Amino acid sequence: MKTEEIFFNQFGRLRSGWRFVIFLLLFTFFGLLFGYAAEVLFTKLAVDFSSGSALYVLVNSSISFATALLIGWLCGKYLEDLPFRALGCWFTKNWLKDLVLGLFFGAATISIAALIAFISGGLSFQPNQTAGQSAILLTLGISLIVFIVAAAFEEILFRGYIFQTLARANLAWLSIALTSLFFAAGHLTNPNASYISTLNTALAGVWFGVAYLKTRTLWFVFGLHLMWNWFQGAIFGIEVSGIKSLTTTPLFQEIDSGPIWLTGESYGIEGGIVSTIALIISILLIWFLPFLKPTEEMLALTSKEIPKQSNVR
Repeated sequence: MKTEEIFFNQFGRLRSGWRFVIFLLLFTFFGLLFGYAAEVLFTKLAVDFSSGSALYVLVNSSISFATALLIGWLCGKYLEDLPFRALGCWFTKNWLKDLVLGLFFGAATISIAALIAFISGGLSFQPNQTAGQSAILLTLGISLIVFIVAAAFEEILFRGYIFQTLARANLAWLSIALTSLFFAAGHLTNPNASYISTLNTALAGVWFGVAYLKTRTLWFVFGLHLMWNWFQGAIFGIEVSGIKSLTTTPLFQEIDSGPIWLTGESYGIEGGIVSTIALIISILLIWFLPFLKPTEEMLALTSKEIPKQSNVR
């Protein structure tokens, strides 16, 4: 192999692996820079900016989302001559349908996990009678906003440019494997994380990756991610990846009878095999359902390398 072939492919473009690395380096540098600036600002304002608080998650997710979106667009534009809409987060054809279907599948999947846990006797639920209606509505509203921003950030990062640039190089399944491992690694430090929770988080990465490949936009996978988190925490009252602080007064209160391998206990249902079962069912449904499919435009923008002389505008 010639030296230049290590860096450039047959289209004369930088190889996907190098594009992947460039994005990660730029995102890490600017994400840390902007995140540190925000922490200094809120510390000087004497505002509670403790890790895990709603403000902390909202601000950091917003900064990270904007950073990943901007760098993803610039990498696509200057490394692959791609338009902004190639990222899959613009209002292209079928975006609303994909979003609605994602919201439905996300809510249905976490509900299947909760139902399995309920039938097995591991979990039960009762209406939240310890808090007033206004407190419950406030939790529903604030947590929805936080989860919207958090899901948007994680999807533009993990299923955005780094996922898509490998997919264009016919490395979609490698992309799923890598981003799922990164996604799982990002949750290792969550409270009460376990082997099962880490496995399920990686499996959720596969779930999201398959969902992206079926539609080639981020709207469907964003809907999945949002409803999984919001229903889990704000509706069912279950810890979301070990975190309870974002949904202090949910609509229902869970009663967890265990065992931990089934229900996840203090980590939440994501730490139990009921989530494993629900995620596998949802992955298979999404992969085989015929009405989940991309538009011709998005398929062309995301499934193959575009030669330099055939720039898409």
